[in-house]
Amino acid sequence: MAKDTSTNHTDEFYKHKEKEQMKYQVITFALMIIFTIVAFALVIGEFSKLFVVPIILLLAGVQVLFQFYYFMHMKEKGHEFPSIMIFSGMFAALLTILALTTVTWI
Repeated sequence: MAKDTSTNHTDEFYKHKEKEQMKYQVITFALMIIFTIVAFALVIGEFSKLFVVPIILLLAGVQVLFQFYYFMHMKEKGHEFPSIMIFSGMFAALLTILALTTVTWI
């Protein structure tokens, strides 16, 4: 018995979508490995702490975003509310850190 044409098109659509998702995950994983190697190179190198620390924090932040969007599938439909909650928590944490740092320095 032959498959229905609409089922065949649906299967092809999902196959293409999964292939594209896998491509993005592999690219993201490779970038995360490169960022980690760059961070290790910065720590091993003879660079100033004032240069190294912000760069490492920036690389870590980018890796967190990659983790959320590509490995935890937060970019997909139906994940809007968890995304809002996670980013709201990150924003609150950032504000708390900035407030406590400012209070300490004054």
